[in-house]
Amino acid sequence: MAVNGQNHEAAVADKRRAARIRPRDAASLLLVDRSGPELRILMGKRHMRHVFMPGKFVFPGGRTEVFDGRVSAFSELAEADQAKLLGGMGSRPSLQRCRALALAAIRETYEEAGLLLGRRHDDRSLIKHPDWAAFSERRIIPDLSLLRYFARATTPPGGSRRFDTRFFLAFRDAVADTLPEPTGPSQELEELCWLPFAQARQLDIPEITRLIIKEAETLLGENPSLTPGNALIQYRMKYGRFVREVF
Repeated sequence: MAVNGQNHEAAVADKRRAARIRPRDAASLLLVDRSGPELRILMGKRHMRHVFMPGKFVFPGGRTEVFDGRVSAFSELAEADQAKLLGGMGSRPSLQRCRALALAAIRETYEEAGLLLGRRHDDRSLIKHPDWAAFSERRIIPDLSLLRYFARATTPPGGSRRFDTRFFLAFRDAVADTLPEPTGPSQELEELCWLPFAQARQLDIPEITRLIIKEAETLLGENPSLTPGNALIQYRMKYGRFVREVF
């Protein structure tokens, strides 16, 4: 009985610790190919070695890193997108944190899919961090104005990992260069594919990914050129329920 009691106490302690885990800032990019008769979205399968969502199809993305917010950009976020990001940062709003989210989406798209979004630029010294070396080598500087912030989702409490993910949309036209390999240097995503939205929703994907695909499809139907000023869709736990809010 003592052992069972100890196990129960340990389980309760683990549950309390999990409930206290603060979501980490993360960003994800939905890259849309509009070159054909039907819009297609980039998806990739997470490697089975991952602890978090192994084998699931997702968009490129990941958590922000300290240096991301200090990387130079060809152009900054649209004012409407910047305002929406700042408005959702609680007690720690900052322009650098806004930039870090958008730049993390671009960096992760390179690392996981081998696609470099931005503009050609002659000054290599603008990009100095090793995580961004590929951009400097190819004389590409990120262009945040090409991204549109449109959705946010926070991992519910209780898990060992929690993320406060901001979702951005951009067109494939924004890709300035591509690695020859059919993946990114991190090799975190396999089976990269461009699929119509309806087919993407049929993949083995997390439910939140399915919801975000639907939100993106709706937005592009209403605003095909992604003009700034769209509504922000947010998914989060509220009063014990997972809810959808529009801002």
